Amino acid sequence: MRSRIIMSMLSGATLLASTLLGATPAQSVAISSPADGSTAVPAEFGSDWHDPITAAPPVSRPENARSCEVTVAEAQFRDFTPYRGTYTPPGECGKRWSKVVLRLDGNVKGRQFDRLGHLHIGGVEVFRTSTPQPSPDGIAWSVEKDVTCYSDTLRTEQPVEMLIGNVVDDTYTGVLDVRVTLTFYVGRPDTRTAGTVPDRVLTLQDGTALTTPRNSERVIAEVYATGSGGGCEEYWYLTVPDEAPYSCKADDGPYREVRISVDGQLAGIAAPFPNVWTGGWSNPFLWYVVPGPRAFDIQPLRYDLTPFAGLLNDGRPHRVEVSVAGVPEGQSGWSAPVNVLVWQDEKKEHVTGALTKVREGDFANASTYTPGTEHRLDTEGSHRLTVAGYVDTSHGRVTTTVRRSLLNTSTHTWSDGENPDALDARWSDDETVTVSGGGGRGVRGQDRTTRVQRSYTMDGTTTLGAGDRLRTVLTLGDRATVTETHGGRRTAWSRLDDTYTGDATYTANVPRDQRHAVGTTSERYRTYGSDGCYDRSLVSVQGVLTVDRTGC
Repeated sequence: MRSRIIMSMLSGATLLASTLLGATPAQSVAISSPADGSTAVPAEFGSDWHDPITAAPPVSRPENARSCEVTVAEAQFRDFTPYRGTYTPPGECGKRWSKVVLRLDGNVKGRQFDRLGHLHIGGVEVFRTSTPQPSPDGIAWSVEKDVTCYSDTLRTEQPVEMLIGNVVDDTYTGVLDVRVTLTFYVGRPDTRTAGTVPDRVLTLQDGTALTTPRNSERVIAEVYATGSGGGCEEYWYLTVPDEAPYSCKADDGPYREVRISVDGQLAGIAAPFPNVWTGGWSNPFLWYVVPGPRAFDIQPLRYDLTPFAGLLNDGRPHRVEVSVAGVPEGQSGWSAPVNVLVWQDEKKEHVTGALTKVREGDFANASTYTPGTEHRLDTEGSHRLTVAGYVDTSHGRVTTTVRRSLLNTSTHTWSDGENPDALDARWSDDETVTVSGGGGRGVRGQDRTTRVQRSYTMDGTTTLGAGDRLRTVLTLGDRATVTETHGGRRTAWSRLDDTYTGDATYTANVPRDQRHAVGTTSERYRTYGSDGCYDRSLVSVQGVLTVDRTGC
């Protein structure tokens, strides 16, 4: 039952940023609980609720730095007509900035699906986001993102395109009214972040052609990959092979892998993040106040293509392509635009080099269907890839080795009529990048290793009970550990743990004002490591924010 309901509720999520959504915690705040009598929690959802909010930290700003603000886009989205305009750099703030912060402010009222949107400046995708679903009385929300890495694009006048595809009619009345600004902080990035800002930001010409500067010494590809478009690829993690009696089919089951290739040679692999939009899992009451991780912060997958730099630096265009393994042939539903970030050798016109290793491990993808009163699909997929290469720079030969390992396991169970319907899934994406030799800009030292261990989890059940009462219980996790070492000695580390939990029930198949919905949602976002810590917890009940607490 759930999948059919999901399809109808998510069909509005069509097109297509990272992070803060209305969160401005300056200190620890605890909102009194209902037991105190100071926070009135209604017996069920009403016609209005707290504006959307996430527990993610705000984007930090330089202290005592002069700043300039530029409006990039201002539009009301009613259909699929993109906003087009022109971005002009802030002349009074120069062309070197210590930080650039993008902010979207939006409001919407009435009734509307979740919608997906993107913002392009000079053809570069700088922001991708989804929208909250509104209350009849209206909501406002905001999103912030650090976009300093796109400074190269922002130094010159550029065309702007923004689109949040929407449908407005007699039923779906919500017009998405948004404004996007950029705030520039004068100065240079500090020594800790300077190496993260590329010299050039490139896009693919004609969809696949990449021509890098001939003195490139480090190359990173960003891929904003999302399953979307109103079909089953919006919730690809629930698809099943043909032999299983379920409404969403995929020949090889739910395993997905986003691949990037250079001139037909596999260059990188990554696990896509299992995004859940604000109509997901059949139950918008789960997401009205606290959305799932990354729902308003659609982060790009990153691939280190530096081992290919020696090949790319020949001055000719090279073919760069992205594909999603597991999607049935000929089926649409994925969007995967690409940016390429390049660091250059200032003291050399042509950096030569070579690709020395491409070693692909066995690709495994097996789904086992077990019929019965309770249908069951067990899936396990995995893949490994190692690529290595060197470049001969002005500061010596630099060798880069990238190792990446993916693993996905899931158990999907459902009864006849897809009621109940449950999924317990885990994804891991482990990447190690080792840089040896050199020590110039962009590689910063000898024998430096960065290991990123990513882990995503999804555990939930939807049940349609007596009186058409639909209940969804769901836990989502977004976790990562980053460790940097020099010569085997740890020099920096950090950990992220973003956990969402929700439990919401409403009466299905009735008008909105007869749903009698109840729901409790919470999020705890924690980061800690060598740069300090951040810890924030949110709880909402029937649309009322009852807890907002920060502190380490």
